[in-house]
Amino acid sequence: MSGVPDAANAPWRETIPPHWEVIPGIAAVRKNRRKNIGMKEDTVLSLSYGRIVIKPPEKLTGLVPESFETYQILDPGYIVIRTTDLQNDWTSLRVGLVKNCGIITSAYVGLTPSNRFSPEFLYYLLHSYDTKKVFYGMGSGLRQNIGFDDFKWLPFICPPRPEQDTIVAFLDGKLEAVDRYLRVKEREIALLNERKRAFIHRAVTRGLDDTPQRQPSGIPWLPEIPVGWQILRLKALIMSSAAGPYGSSLTKSMYTREGYRVYGQQQVIPNDFSIGDYYISEEKFQSMRRYEISPRDLLVSVMGTVGRAAIVPESAERGIINPRLVKYRLDEAKVLPRFIEIAINSSSSQEQLSDASKGTTMEGLNMQSLGNLQLPVPPVSVQAIIVKQVDQEAIHIATTITRARQQIEKMQEYRTALIAEAVTGKLDLI
Repeated sequence: MSGVPDAANAPWRETIPPHWEVIPGIAAVRKNRRKNIGMKEDTVLSLSYGRIVIKPPEKLTGLVPESFETYQILDPGYIVIRTTDLQNDWTSLRVGLVKNCGIITSAYVGLTPSNRFSPEFLYYLLHSYDTKKVFYGMGSGLRQNIGFDDFKWLPFICPPRPEQDTIVAFLDGKLEAVDRYLRVKEREIALLNERKRAFIHRAVTRGLDDTPQRQPSGIPWLPEIPVGWQILRLKALIMSSAAGPYGSSLTKSMYTREGYRVYGQQQVIPNDFSIGDYYISEEKFQSMRRYEISPRDLLVSVMGTVGRAAIVPESAERGIINPRLVKYRLDEAKVLPRFIEIAINSSSSQEQLSDASKGTTMEGLNMQSLGNLQLPVPPVSVQAIIVKQVDQEAIHIATTITRARQQIEKMQEYRTALIAEAVTGKLDLI
């Protein structure tokens, strides 16, 4: 009970309607104790973004138990709360309402509402507690997990059942409209990203001129290219290269709080060289100078998320690459670094690199397969025009996406506030 306010002294008691009650959790919910002994149920459920969904059989891979007999059985109307990892995860939605019979890990707390509560109202109430981070103040000390005992004295706001039903009907209608708006905005962002990918693909494979003369390319995936362009392998465009350090020559145990930066996928994938806090000492840096980066170097990820490219900016701190990257010094008489960065990150190059990485024990690229990447390369003067147009389009799309994300954030804030006001009686719905 440590850290949980007593129901009789709940801080919101004076703000709810006078005929509403505040009761302790022990009178509001019961712990679900139904185990899946004998595999009575085989429909596996999952808590995803605040919703309980059925997990498809093909997704039952990775960290799954030897037997689902350890899972708990859930019926429609039950509430599930993920009470683990509270210390490290402050962003996930932790409450879900069960709508299908099934089983879920017993690491989560399953609650059955008492007859004082509508399951739907209880879900909205606990969802509001979740978004207000009430669960993070439960338990004692810096505990990562809490259990059912921590809910026994948690105050539960309890209107009369008819009012609960009215609140649920109101919220269901309002939130359906809100969720529809959010889906439209998410779709808008997806379409903008697709538009950006299509624009870049067109720019780096046939240029942005609508009527260029064409010539055969000699490669099956791109039959024609503009006259004056060439199909060149990446290795024909570089002056020098180096793969990141191998084996035990660089491990995290060698990292320091300051010194020379160690660059990896953390910077390359988002193309942000200002983030990260891995460093090595002066002595270690001097022994690894062959991995040192310089402005205008091309860095490419070769393990895990393969084939992502970024050009080292002038502002980057002095440092080296880690084992998950390779670096190239480009021949700038043939190619502009920014053009190659755009071209490698385009969908056509990403497909080539994805194919090249398959079939290995650990998904990755080697220097040979990366060097064999085929790129349509226009004259440098045309590259400059393409870079300018791509960057202008990217800025325009990024601005539009930022505006859409801001609208999504405001609508999500409205959604959260609406639920909180409804379950605490701030809205006159009767």
